[in-house]
Amino acid sequence: MTSEAIKPQDVWLLPGWQNSDADHWQSLWQEQFGFQRLEQHNWLHPLRGDWSIRLQETVLDAPGSVTLVAHSLACVLVAWWAAHSQVAKSKVRGVLLVAPADTEQESLRGALPSWAPVLLQQLPFPSILVASENDPYCSLARAQTMAEGWGSRFVNAGAVGHINTTSGLGLWDDGLALLKTL
Repeated sequence: MTSEAIKPQDVWLLPGWQNSDADHWQSLWQEQFGFQRLEQHNWLHPLRGDWSIRLQETVLDAPGSVTLVAHSLACVLVAWWAAHSQVAKSKVRGVLLVAPADTEQESLRGALPSWAPVLLQQLPFPSILVASENDPYCSLARAQTMAEGWGSRFVNAGAVGHINTTSGLGLWDDGLALLKTL
């Protein structure tokens, strides 16, 4: 990755519920390329309103436009935040949405009560949604529905689980290639 392609200070990594561990591709990107990580106040008991405010503050404080890289629950966060933020359209260059969590699934609804329903409204910036054929937190069909609702380009990553550490993707070069297209 060249510095001309992406400026590290302009890329914000948005981990999902429970954060991204040290071997997660987001953490590896942060370490390797110097991308910024959006830190949340409570990774274990996330509240949509709190996380949205933190994202709003981060984007407002950025000196220029930003590119967001959201994983899992953070994909749902981006959709809710973008629908309610006046700065989303002017400050966000694009977003890579990876393995969105379907917070309407029974298995997640109880653990994440403030995150349903998933808002399926056109995003005001370019976006790519990457989903897996065997993600336990979101079916491929549901991910396609989210991509359509958000106006995102849809990418099927194959059978790679939740596109996280257990997927064994390492630095996830395919994800980096998609990020560069935003």
